[in-house]
Amino acid sequence: MEEKRVILSPSLLSCDFARVGKQLKTLEKAGIMYLHLDVMDGIFVPNISFGIPVIKSIRKATNLVFDTHLMIDRPERYIEQFIKAGSDYVTVHAEATQNPVEVLREIKAKGAKAGVSLKPGTKAGEIFELLPLCDIVLVMTVEPGFGGQTFMAEMLPKIREIREELDRIDSGAILSVDGGIDRDTAPLVVAAGADMLVAGSAIFGKKDITKAAMNILKSAGKV
Repeated sequence: MEEKRVILSPSLLSCDFARVGKQLKTLEKAGIMYLHLDVMDGIFVPNISFGIPVIKSIRKATNLVFDTHLMIDRPERYIEQFIKAGSDYVTVHAEATQNPVEVLREIKAKGAKAGVSLKPGTKAGEIFELLPLCDIVLVMTVEPGFGGQTFMAEMLPKIREIREELDRIDSGAILSVDGGIDRDTAPLVVAAGADMLVAGSAIFGKKDITKAAMNILKSAGKV
């Protein structure tokens, strides 16, 4: 069986917004296909980032697939707006809503790919019932809210557990990992079963973002 190629989804949170259009075109030319968009509301997480108007504006500047990660309280209030702004994937936190099943179904009904994310303190088994509805599953390997944090190696067993369950139910969902991903941690999460690597400061924090992106993929042993 052909080995799956790992996807890299650079996190916009760490970009230089004064040069964002140029940086995204650079990544496109390097063969990057996804862009991770961290939306924070200052309530669900202790930070505020950007929202619908920024996504709508950036949508005009790139053809990258928008992998939108909503770190917001009660995300069901804004699903349609984020999809209309250009989000291709919309991932919500299991901990942020009382009705995750309904939220995932709404995302799919509105024409986007649906995903669920879980904080480090949430056990893998708590989202197993949601997996059949997911096109993407996002495991946080730092506490959500701020970029540049140190990777939590104790999350590796959780990644393996979710990988095993996705395989057991024959799901085609992408297993994504976000938090402290760089050249050193990328091979660890790929070995645990990750399909997608989300990296912010390890890419946009470097002078040559193309080289930084390729180095992460090379370290994962998939290019």
